[in-house]
Amino acid sequence: MDYDMLYDKKEQLAKIRSSIQPEALESFEKSFDVEYAHNSTAIEGNTLTLIQTKAILEDGLSVGGKTLREIYEVANHAKAFAFVKKCVAEGRTLDEPTAKDIHALLMENILVGDVYRNVEVRISGAGFKPPAPNEMFRQIKNFFADLPYRTDLNPIELAAWTHAEFVKIHPFVDGNGRTSRMLMNYQLMSKGFLPVSIAKEKRLEYFDALEAYAVGGDLKLFADMVAGLEDTRLDEYLAIISEQVTEDGSPTHTM
Repeated sequence: MDYDMLYDKKEQLAKIRSSIQPEALESFEKSFDVEYAHNSTAIEGNTLTLIQTKAILEDGLSVGGKTLREIYEVANHAKAFAFVKKCVAEGRTLDEPTAKDIHALLMENILVGDVYRNVEVRISGAGFKPPAPNEMFRQIKNFFADLPYRTDLNPIELAAWTHAEFVKIHPFVDGNGRTSRMLMNYQLMSKGFLPVSIAKEKRLEYFDALEAYAVGGDLKLFADMVAGLEDTRLDEYLAIISEQVTEDGSPTHTM
């Protein structure tokens, strides 16, 4: 992936973002929030459809035939992502207390959040074994200690590494995937990029990329995946402007 091209698109969007009609921007961002909540929970086995997720998050409707846990998962995801966006807007650096707060929001009414596991865990189908509790505790402390100093990585690689390393450590009994995807987007947004959503249909490609890092330390596959998702999202935003430009060059709302 040509990272310079991504940086150029990011800068282009930063210059023209204020030209996007607020209604169009709000609609676009709401749509992403629903899609992100749906995909991130579906990857973990949630069976709510995209339309059902929208009904819960945007319309405040209940959905019959689904477990309370599934409903809480998407509702909690929206709360956690709103918290992430607030933290980024305030310029807060990602740290351990913030990550634990994100996990607590994701696990609300499901299990006690922000508490590291004291049991060994296995990941079905994975070619690696998460560390035992004592080693996990050491690794997670080192992870957060190293996080501000990973200057060897560009912003996309840093976001990918944050996710891949966190989920490899697997510090919680449950919710590690959802939390790691939140942390990835926290990093992207902190650097001026757009948050991304990994489609549930791409989960096998996604798991393979994470496995390449967990087993062999190869981040490239996952970093390229994140870069591709970011490129697509930047193009979507830039397309809003091109669709709104009138003959005299001024933006107009056409959505």
